[in-house]
Amino acid sequence: MLLYKTVNGESSVQQIIKKSKFIANIYPAQSREEAEDFFALIRKEHRLATHNVPAMVIGDKLQLQWASDDGEPQGTSGPPILQLLVSEGITNVAVMVTRYFGGIKLGTGGLVRAYTSTTKLALEEAGICGVAEMAILYADITYSDHSKIITVLPEWDAEIISESFTDKVRLEIKTDINDLEILKTRLINFTSNDIVLLGHETRNEKVQLF
Repeated sequence: MLLYKTVNGESSVQQIIKKSKFIANIYPAQSREEAEDFFALIRKEHRLATHNVPAMVIGDKLQLQWASDDGEPQGTSGPPILQLLVSEGITNVAVMVTRYFGGIKLGTGGLVRAYTSTTKLALEEAGICGVAEMAILYADITYSDHSKIITVLPEWDAEIISESFTDKVRLEIKTDINDLEILKTRLINFTSNDIVLLGHETRNEKVQLF
Protein backbone atom coordinates (compact mmCIF):
# COMPACT_ATOMS: atom_id res chain seq x y z
CA MET A 1 0.00 0.00 0.00
CA LEU A 2 1.57 3.25 -1.13
CA LEU A 3 1.75 5.65 1.82
CA TYR A 4 3.45 8.68 0.32
CA LYS A 5 6.07 9.96 -2.11
CA THR A 6 9.53 11.15 -1.12
CA VAL A 7 13.02 11.65 -2.54
CA ASN A 8 15.42 8.80 -3.19
CA GLY A 9 18.35 10.65 -1.67
CA GLU A 10 20.32 13.85 -1.45
CA SER A 11 21.06 16.10 -4.40
CA SER A 12 22.69 19.40 -5.24
CA VAL A 13 22.26 21.33 -8.50
CA GLN A 14 22.88 24.87 -9.63
CA GLN A 15 22.00 27.19 -12.47
CA ILE A 16 22.77 30.78 -13.47
CA ILE A 17 19.83 33.08 -14.15
CA LYS A 18 20.64 36.65 -15.21
CA LYS A 19 24.02 36.46 -13.49
CA SER A 20 22.55 35.23 -10.18
CA LYS A 21 23.69 31.77 -9.09
CA PHE A 22 20.97 29.54 -7.66
CA ILE A 23 22.00 26.35 -5.82
CA ALA A 24 19.36 23.86 -4.65
CA ASN A 25 20.24 21.26 -2.04
CA ILE A 26 17.80 18.49 -1.12
CA TYR A 27 17.89 16.16 1.86
CA PRO A 28 15.50 13.29 2.80
CA ALA A 29 14.65 14.51 6.32
CA GLN A 30 12.47 12.39 8.59
CA SER A 31 11.82 15.10 11.21
CA ARG A 32 11.88 18.86 11.71
CA GLU A 33 15.09 18.47 13.71
CA GLU A 34 16.82 16.68 10.82
CA ALA A 35 15.65 19.38 8.41
CA GLU A 36 16.88 22.19 10.65
CA ASP A 37 20.27 20.51 11.07
CA PHE A 38 20.49 20.26 7.28
CA PHE A 39 19.59 23.93 6.86
CA ALA A 40 22.28 24.90 9.39
CA LEU A 41 24.91 22.98 7.42
CA ILE A 42 23.97 24.64 4.14
CA ARG A 43 23.91 28.11 5.74
CA LYS A 44 27.39 27.47 7.10
CA GLU A 45 28.63 26.26 3.72
CA HIS A 46 27.12 29.28 1.95
CA ARG A 47 27.45 31.87 4.71
CA LEU A 48 28.44 34.55 2.14
CA ALA A 49 25.34 33.96 -0.02
CA THR A 50 22.74 36.67 -0.48
CA HIS A 51 19.89 34.34 0.51
CA ASN A 52 19.50 30.80 1.83
CA VAL A 53 15.84 29.94 1.32
CA PRO A 54 14.54 26.90 3.25
CA ALA A 55 11.43 24.77 2.86
CA MET A 56 10.37 21.47 4.41
CA VAL A 57 7.49 19.00 4.28
CA ILE A 58 7.44 16.32 6.99
CA GLY A 59 5.01 13.51 7.81
CA ASP A 60 3.27 10.71 5.94
CA LYS A 61 0.26 12.99 5.44
CA LEU A 62 2.35 16.12 4.82
CA GLN A 63 1.42 17.35 8.31
CA LEU A 64 4.35 19.76 8.77
CA GLN A 65 4.78 22.36 6.05
CA TRP A 66 7.13 25.29 6.54
CA ALA A 67 9.15 27.74 4.43
CA SER A 68 10.85 31.12 4.66
CA ASP A 69 11.71 33.79 2.08
CA ASP A 70 14.94 34.61 3.96
CA GLY A 71 14.88 38.24 2.94
CA GLU A 72 13.54 37.86 -0.59
CA PRO A 73 10.28 39.75 -1.35
CA GLN A 74 7.42 38.08 0.49
CA GLY A 75 6.03 34.98 -1.24
CA THR A 76 8.62 34.87 -4.03
CA SER A 77 10.93 32.06 -2.89
CA GLY A 78 10.17 29.81 0.09
CA PRO A 79 6.38 29.56 -0.36
CA PRO A 80 6.61 28.69 -4.09
CA ILE A 81 9.11 25.93 -3.26
CA LEU A 82 6.75 24.63 -0.59
CA GLN A 83 3.78 24.79 -2.94
CA LEU A 84 5.74 22.77 -5.52
CA LEU A 85 6.52 20.03 -2.99
CA VAL A 86 2.94 19.87 -1.71
CA SER A 87 1.40 19.88 -5.20
CA GLU A 88 3.62 16.92 -6.13
CA GLY A 89 2.75 15.14 -2.88
CA ILE A 90 6.39 14.89 -1.85
CA THR A 91 7.11 14.66 1.87
CA ASN A 92 9.91 13.91 4.33
CA VAL A 93 12.12 16.32 2.44
CA ALA A 94 14.10 19.46 3.19
CA VAL A 95 15.05 21.89 0.44
CA MET A 96 17.34 24.89 0.65
CA VAL A 97 17.90 27.10 -2.37
CA THR A 98 20.89 29.41 -2.09
CA ARG A 99 21.18 32.58 -4.15
CA TYR A 100 24.26 34.59 -4.93
CA PHE A 101 22.95 37.88 -6.34
CA GLY A 102 24.44 38.76 -9.73
CA GLY A 103 23.43 42.40 -9.88
CA ILE A 104 20.31 42.07 -12.04
CA LYS A 105 16.91 42.13 -10.37
CA LEU A 106 14.53 39.41 -11.52
CA GLY A 107 11.21 40.84 -10.37
CA THR A 108 8.67 38.90 -8.36
CA GLY A 109 7.65 36.58 -11.20
CA GLY A 110 11.27 35.98 -12.13
CA LEU A 111 12.14 35.07 -8.57
CA VAL A 112 9.29 32.57 -8.33
CA ARG A 113 10.38 30.93 -11.57
CA ALA A 114 14.05 30.88 -10.56
CA TYR A 115 13.48 29.27 -7.16
CA THR A 116 10.96 26.71 -8.41
CA SER A 117 12.91 25.76 -11.53
CA THR A 118 16.07 25.21 -9.48
CA THR A 119 14.10 23.07 -7.03
CA LYS A 120 12.67 21.02 -9.90
CA LEU A 121 16.17 20.33 -11.18
CA ALA A 122 17.23 19.14 -7.73
CA LEU A 123 14.16 16.90 -7.43
CA GLU A 124 14.97 15.33 -10.79
CA GLU A 125 18.53 14.76 -9.63
CA ALA A 126 17.43 13.24 -6.31
CA GLY A 127 14.73 11.07 -7.89
CA ILE A 128 11.22 10.50 -6.59
CA CYS A 129 10.11 7.21 -5.10
CA GLY A 130 7.17 5.87 -3.15
CA VAL A 131 7.09 4.53 0.39
CA ALA A 132 4.83 1.53 0.80
CA GLU A 133 3.73 -0.58 3.75
CA MET A 134 5.08 -4.06 3.19
CA ALA A 135 4.37 -7.31 5.04
CA ILE A 136 7.06 -9.85 5.91
CA LEU A 137 5.47 -13.28 6.24
CA TYR A 138 7.28 -16.07 8.09
CA ALA A 139 6.54 -19.65 7.08
CA ASP A 140 7.92 -23.18 7.31
CA ILE A 141 7.57 -25.39 4.25
CA THR A 142 8.87 -28.74 3.03
CA TYR A 143 11.92 -29.10 0.82
CA SER A 144 9.81 -30.46 -2.01
CA ASP A 145 7.52 -27.42 -1.93
CA HIS A 146 10.44 -25.02 -1.71
CA SER A 147 11.68 -25.61 -5.24
CA LYS A 148 8.17 -25.05 -6.62
CA ILE A 149 7.26 -22.03 -4.52
CA ILE A 150 10.31 -19.98 -5.50
CA THR A 151 9.18 -20.14 -9.13
CA VAL A 152 5.64 -18.89 -8.55
CA LEU A 153 6.19 -16.18 -5.93
CA PRO A 154 7.15 -13.51 -8.50
CA GLU A 155 3.85 -14.17 -10.27
CA TRP A 156 2.14 -13.40 -6.95
CA ASP A 157 4.05 -10.11 -6.50
CA ALA A 158 5.98 -11.59 -3.61
CA GLU A 159 9.66 -12.30 -3.02
CA ILE A 160 11.82 -14.32 -0.65
CA ILE A 161 14.12 -12.08 1.36
CA SER A 162 15.57 -14.78 3.60
CA GLU A 163 15.58 -18.55 3.90
CA SER A 164 17.13 -21.07 6.27
CA PHE A 165 17.35 -24.83 5.99
CA THR A 166 16.89 -27.33 8.82
CA ASP A 167 14.42 -30.20 8.81
CA LYS A 168 12.15 -27.79 6.93
CA VAL A 169 12.72 -24.58 5.03
CA ARG A 170 11.94 -21.36 6.87
CA LEU A 171 11.07 -18.48 4.57
CA GLU A 172 10.69 -14.76 4.99
CA ILE A 173 8.45 -13.58 2.18
CA LYS A 174 7.81 -9.94 1.37
CA THR A 175 4.63 -8.63 -0.22
CA ASP A 176 2.43 -5.55 -0.16
CA ILE A 177 0.35 -5.44 3.00
CA ASN A 178 -2.82 -5.39 0.87
CA ASP A 179 -1.81 -8.70 -0.74
CA LEU A 180 -0.93 -10.53 2.48
CA GLU A 181 -4.16 -12.50 2.98
CA ILE A 182 -4.27 -13.49 -0.69
CA LEU A 183 -0.68 -14.70 -0.42
CA LYS A 184 -1.49 -16.81 2.64
CA THR A 185 -4.40 -18.45 0.85
CA ARG A 186 -2.30 -19.16 -2.23
CA LEU A 187 0.48 -20.70 -0.16
CA ILE A 188 -1.95 -22.92 1.74
CA ASN A 189 -3.59 -24.11 -1.47
CA PHE A 190 -0.31 -24.52 -3.32
CA THR A 191 1.17 -26.73 -0.58
CA SER A 192 -2.07 -28.59 0.11
CA ASN A 193 -1.95 -27.07 3.59
CA ASP A 194 1.49 -28.58 4.24
CA ILE A 195 2.80 -25.24 5.52
CA VAL A 196 3.15 -23.56 8.90
CA LEU A 197 2.41 -19.84 8.86
CA LEU A 198 4.37 -18.22 11.69
CA GLY A 199 2.96 -14.72 11.60
CA HIS A 200 4.12 -11.52 9.98
CA GLU A 201 5.46 -8.05 10.63
CA THR A 202 5.14 -4.82 8.69
CA ARG A 203 7.71 -2.27 7.61
CA ASN A 204 7.80 0.80 5.39
CA GLU A 205 10.07 0.57 2.36
CA LYS A 206 10.95 2.72 -0.61
CA VAL A 207 9.46 1.41 -3.85
CA GLN A 208 9.83 2.45 -7.46
CA LEU A 209 7.06 4.54 -8.94
CA PHE A 210 5.73 3.73 -12.40
